[in-house]
Amino acid sequence: MSMSLLSTVRCVVFDIDDTLYLERDYVRSGFNAVDAVVAERFAVTGFGERAWEAFERGVRGTIFDAALEQCGVAASEADVSALVGDYRQHAPNITLLDDAAECLSRLAGSFALAAISDGPLDSQRNKANALGLERWCDPIVLTATLGPGRGKPHVAAFEIVQRASGYRGDQCVYVGDNPTKDFQGPRALGWRTVRVRRPMGLHFAVDGPAKCDVELADLGQLAKLLGLASCGE
Repeated sequence: MSMSLLSTVRCVVFDIDDTLYLERDYVRSGFNAVDAVVAERFAVTGFGERAWEAFERGVRGTIFDAALEQCGVAASEADVSALVGDYRQHAPNITLLDDAAECLSRLAGSFALAAISDGPLDSQRNKANALGLERWCDPIVLTATLGPGRGKPHVAAFEIVQRASGYRGDQCVYVGDNPTKDFQGPRALGWRTVRVRRPMGLHFAVDGPAKCDVELADLGQLAKLLGLASCGE
């Protein structure tokens, strides 16, 4: 049934975070980058490890404040804001997951490939560059460039890809990980949807509200579902 649902697809569009690489790797990379800044700016060590420990405990939104306090730094709001800027602007040490790299290579030449991603513009642009997505994906739509209120689940980014590719909605599929925002927009345009539910993904345990057509643990089977034979077949 999954294969028949995807039989009309000619354009495959990927989310980036936790779809093509693990977002936790970006987080760790960012904490390491800020650790060096904190050591130079405040002459203390240990920020990166404390921030990572807080992240692993599920802390969100106050990680920098907590880690700085544990390092004995009485940081101002401006200090924290500057460090968040450093985090977002750093050149991330991230790579495509093996299954994602293989999937992109298998699909290239047989399908139009594109990417759509939410998040702060500097962060998302640096991620796309670090992963080398321009090698496979065109266009790469970063929703932060579209203006307020046009991030996912808004349809704007999906309409851009549809126009650029020249394919109808039923000929497009969006591959993402976050059911709270990834699938409403494309489904409204008649796209097919595939959820990648990675055990290490930040949204692994999240359900709904939007349903998807297919759910996968990784991208290893996507090419086959799209009608391409596996290597060796």
